[in-house]
Amino acid sequence: MTRTIRILCSLLLSLAVAAPALAQPGTLKLPPYKKVVLKNGMTLLLMEQREVPLVAFSAFLKAGSVSDPAGKEGVASMTAALLRKGTATRSADDFSAQLDFVGGSFGAGAMPDYTSVSAEFMKKDLAKGLELVADAMLHPAFPEAEVKKLAAQRVDGIKSAKDRAAGVIGQYFNAYLYGKHPYARPTGGDEVSVASITRDDVARFYEANYTPGGTVMAVVGDFSTAEMEKQLSAVFAAWPSKSAPAAGPALADPAAVKGKRLLLVDKPDSTQTYFRVGNIGIARSNPDRVLVEIVNTLFGGRFTSMINTELRIKSGLTYGANSGFVEWKAKGPFYVNSYTSNANTGKALDMTLDVLKRLHEKGVSEDDLKSAKAYLKGQFPPDIETSDQLAGVLAKLVFDGLDEREIDTYYAKIDAATMADIRRVITQYFPLDNLVFVLVGKASDIEGVAKKYAPVVDRKSISAPGF
Repeated sequence: MTRTIRILCSLLLSLAVAAPALAQPGTLKLPPYKKVVLKNGMTLLLMEQREVPLVAFSAFLKAGSVSDPAGKEGVASMTAALLRKGTATRSADDFSAQLDFVGGSFGAGAMPDYTSVSAEFMKKDLAKGLELVADAMLHPAFPEAEVKKLAAQRVDGIKSAKDRAAGVIGQYFNAYLYGKHPYARPTGGDEVSVASITRDDVARFYEANYTPGGTVMAVVGDFSTAEMEKQLSAVFAAWPSKSAPAAGPALADPAAVKGKRLLLVDKPDSTQTYFRVGNIGIARSNPDRVLVEIVNTLFGGRFTSMINTELRIKSGLTYGANSGFVEWKAKGPFYVNSYTSNANTGKALDMTLDVLKRLHEKGVSEDDLKSAKAYLKGQFPPDIETSDQLAGVLAKLVFDGLDEREIDTYYAKIDAATMADIRRVITQYFPLDNLVFVLVGKASDIEGVAKKYAPVVDRKSISAPGF
């Protein structure tokens, strides 16, 4: 049976059984799990889900791009990608061949706060699957040829991404918004930093940041908890204990931007303007995060949101407009995102600001609030149905310092939201007078319009290295 067919069968089986997080209609509850902390500091989370003969692994490590050395931005991302590109006992081809033979999956990637590793195997292939996961995490070799090949691919990819403004506006926005804060760094690096990354850089990053004390691993699926604990302990207890990297003062919450600032990224061949408007938002631990999610759903978080209704449905200025809050360990960005033709740049930006102003002046109605509550309660359960989804959610919760209450009380928090709560959240978290603008487009067509939105317009060329 091919891997594609196996995964399809597992998904069909998953949909055929009751969602494990739904205790009964109208409620939401994370299934029980066991937490084990090994002597070396590694945290294991074990959750039995016997409906499908699959076992999913999800690990989060304190090895995010905020730990990239200056001038080596992108090394966390490259380190993660290289985990499966050769170990002490397997070449990259050997690893892929053995993974494919059992129809398993393995992936790793970096974000600002963490590196994540995920894998999934059939129950009958668990021994081989665990062997591969442990080998990649504990014994990567980082062959120099693979490092050079990946760096060259990444540089080409960054240059290619700049051909599409939609693919890079987020990097420009974060860099401009965060300034000298670590969150300004592009997770994947830039043309210059990635080209400078060597095998020694990758090896040093791994040694400093891949630690058992900084790792949370969740395993969810068809197994006995007691047996799985023995298997994992036998493999990972041998991981030498070393100090987990500290977040440190560098990850202090960034201050929100005061006033208005605008960056114009010149893309001379562009017939459209891509824009992002926002400011500093909220952290993952913010106690108002569910209330913020409710308001953002109405403002720009779904197809029928205020922003999309005005910019797309009513005016036809764009094919899509949305807003979002990115929740990181420290405060992530809040943004409104869209694009339009060069000629309509001013009209679309004015409309965006008008909708934001209307949110503050008129708020939302009781019916709007009821609609957002129903929408969110309907959207969430499908995200925690399958073993791999549950493993990812569980590991991330514990890594973030949260627990099952995040899931178990989610519906109750939504239900408890009042109109007074909504008005407070709009005022507190949705900036109106203090805004950062990033526009990517043809400067000769839109610079005059851009000057309307900030006292000073900063400029960059999209062909220049970096963001």
